[in-house]
Amino acid sequence: MDHVDAGVLSIAYLQDGPADGWPVILSHGFPYDVHAYDRVVPALTAHGARVIRPYLRGFGPTRFRSAGTVRSGQQAALGSDLIALAEALSLDRPIVAGYDWGGLASCVAAALWPHRVAGLVSLAGYDIIDIERQRHAFPPAVEHAVWYQHLFQTERGRESLAAHRRELCRMLWRQWSPQWAFDDATFARTATSFDNPDFVDVVIHAYRHALGRAAGDPAYDALEARLATRPPITVPAVTLDGVSDTLKPGGTAGHAPQFTAAHEHRTIDAGHNLPQEAPDAFADAVLTVRSHRT
Repeated sequence: MDHVDAGVLSIAYLQDGPADGWPVILSHGFPYDVHAYDRVVPALTAHGARVIRPYLRGFGPTRFRSAGTVRSGQQAALGSDLIALAEALSLDRPIVAGYDWGGLASCVAAALWPHRVAGLVSLAGYDIIDIERQRHAFPPAVEHAVWYQHLFQTERGRESLAAHRRELCRMLWRQWSPQWAFDDATFARTATSFDNPDFVDVVIHAYRHALGRAAGDPAYDALEARLATRPPITVPAVTLDGVSDTLKPGGTAGHAPQFTAAHEHRTIDAGHNLPQEAPDAFADAVLTVRSHRT
């Protein structure tokens, strides 16, 4: 494991492949960590990739550099962290790939800094949050699927996450990937990342901000204003849906108009944690984007 100061964070990350390989950053989601990509990495390094897997803010050994920094989990912060990491490691236009929070961060980076990004792989299509839309009701089936987000709007939810993080997160794993038969060791390997001292604050803020119920860090106000305009993604992209992903009923093929460069949408026999459930399919998506890299 390596660490690098990048923006407001000291980011812990795993690195595989040749130092002079073509760069790709694989970003995990909530509540997961870098081990979601353990079986994706060999398929990429075999094709000459330099693979970087960062622990996101609030996860694992990643830490804020200052006690005074807002423990924000908002989308502009996640995307900024990714770009700061690429700059700190002097990566030349990496491919950014991810799912859940990692897909959100990757979409934000690709939309706001296309000159710094060579391509995108994203689960759930154009995964930038429309915060204004989030202030209003969705169909009951969707509201049921995101029960945890409603719980996190309350102080009872904060207490629940703090006291029962492992039980709650394991429940989400099972709910979102109903066909994935993971074992105790697989969950335990990732669950240590939830012991980060900022985990609860970052997670709670992320979902309160996403639903329009918490102010963001003023440092990101200008970026959030740009994201509110729904900027298109202008780099080559492959987007993915998991057939049994309970968070995205109906899939996201309809997001295609948000992508203005080469774009392919694929439906994979997997749930929400697609890189861990279908690593070959995720790696193939990255390699397809690589074929468009100029």
